[in-house]
Amino acid sequence: MQNSNVKPLSGKLGFIGGGNMAKAISEGIVRKGLIRYNQIYVSGPRLENLVEWQRKGANVFSENGTVVEEADIIILAVKPHILPSAIANMFDTLSQKPLKSKLFVSVIAGIPMQQLENVLCSLEGCRLIRVMPNTPMMVGEGCTVFSPGQRATENDIEIVKSILSVSGVCKQVPESLINAVGALSGSGPAFVYLMIEALADGGVKMGIPRAMAVEFATQTVLGAAKMVKETGKHTGELRDEVCSPGGTTITGIHALERGGVRAAIMDAIEAATLKSIELGEKKHCTMKNN
Repeated sequence: MQNSNVKPLSGKLGFIGGGNMAKAISEGIVRKGLIRYNQIYVSGPRLENLVEWQRKGANVFSENGTVVEEADIIILAVKPHILPSAIANMFDTLSQKPLKSKLFVSVIAGIPMQQLENVLCSLEGCRLIRVMPNTPMMVGEGCTVFSPGQRATENDIEIVKSILSVSGVCKQVPESLINAVGALSGSGPAFVYLMIEALADGGVKMGIPRAMAVEFATQTVLGAAKMVKETGKHTGELRDEVCSPGGTTITGIHALERGGVRAAIMDAIEAATLKSIELGEKKHCTMKNN
């Protein structure tokens, strides 16, 4: 659907890696009218895994170098442990023709910009922006942060912001915050899905039919989030508004506190952040770049 307030991209967008994050980004910006699928170039090691992209009209390849040559903006969207082979394939499949200036956008968890810049430095004029998006971009409710590399221009930043902001909240942050934000907003949806499932399970335990319990749990989480966002009230104040003295809600809150739910969620964010740091420390990008 075209959004009249969105200026469509005139260039080509490339994805090295066609997994869930690449799909979320592309689906979000296509839905908002920022780009068409025939402007998108996607590569992966096996073309059979890119059939869905091809069916939508995207251009698919097994050679990462082809995507780099064809696209104006290249989004690195592979898992950290796949990155060495993806970079090797990229350099192995680049033709000898000179490349014009390219903007790379990394959505790879844990890999610092310095590592990637060291690998990509042989590509003349290449710039890098590190991004941490999340999959709700697909439905226009993403939460994304980005940090530009040293060679990224103001125009690069504006282009990346235009791509990311049409599908939700988009903020520039220091790179030092990327891993923590990735744990909160990148991993966070999975934690929320678990909470929705638990709410629904509780409803089923008390006799609510499964489909109805899932619908009500989902709407409850959606409504609560919207209350926080639109009222501007502190979450504690909103909670207190629901907790009548001696009532059902405060009794349920007591059960949650006794079960350590608050600490468990904090532990989950900490664990995900530390894992992201660990991924970066493994030096995935020390491969040769031809």
